[in-house]
Amino acid sequence: MTDKPNHLGEYLRARRQLVTPEQVGLTDLGGRRVPGLRREEVAMLAGISVDYYLRLERGRDRNPSVQVLDSIARVLLLDDEHLAHLLALGADRPRRTRRTPRVEVVPTGTAVLLSTLPHPAFVEGRYFDVLAVNALATALSPRLSVGSNQLLDVFLDPAERCLHEDWEGITGCYVASLRHSAGTDTDDQRFVEVIGELTAASPRFRALWDRHDVRDQRGAPIPFDHPRVGRMRLHRERLAISGTDGLTLVVYHAEAGSSDAEKLALLGSSALAPAGGGSRTPCRTG
Repeated sequence: MTDKPNHLGEYLRARRQLVTPEQVGLTDLGGRRVPGLRREEVAMLAGISVDYYLRLERGRDRNPSVQVLDSIARVLLLDDEHLAHLLALGADRPRRTRRTPRVEVVPTGTAVLLSTLPHPAFVEGRYFDVLAVNALATALSPRLSVGSNQLLDVFLDPAERCLHEDWEGITGCYVASLRHSAGTDTDDQRFVEVIGELTAASPRFRALWDRHDVRDQRGAPIPFDHPRVGRMRLHRERLAISGTDGLTLVVYHAEAGSSDAEKLALLGSSALAPAGGGSRTPCRTG
């Protein structure tokens, strides 16, 4: 036996529990103690033995063939991103132990560019640490400041929950993106710190993490409910910074001539003015 983490087995088990018999053409006769497919059903549909599938879930076979993983992925209804993650876990490549914490440094040119952008923009690290930010981004959310972490804020700060109208969708996106970013590099010190704090403090995070969703973040419209200017929808662009290990430039912008653009311009003015009255309650209760 070995105490090596069984990431492949955890992933297979989590994804199996998300697939119903009806989704794969089976008749559910009831009597299931847990949701999702049974192990023997996955094995049958994938064309492998039940014993072999059990070995995969229990970590007794850590190097299955691509053909076997492809067959299992088809049964588990995995899309391309989830399949890529499964193949990476199945490759079971030796991981280099990092002796010192990863140091994330914003390139000088990127920092200069950030200060000149007329939109809310910031640089985030691999695990959503805010590494650099312009004034308009901080006006959009005071939590967007150097040294903060977006994951911790969106799950644990009530003000951030108020700001994001689609909090359920945003949190799901962040967690799936975190798994995508980490890949098999789960020994990284900062990753362990963030996961540990969120697991201890947030039931919502624990539920999402147990799903093992994997998805890269992309450009998307994001709805906000801002305490100064009210509801607006901004486009979020995520641009990889070349020459770095996973750093990203994130920019929010509004459609030209829209009421959202007017509200963003108002925020830009407020970013240059002293804080004062006129703000409204960020959350409606009841």
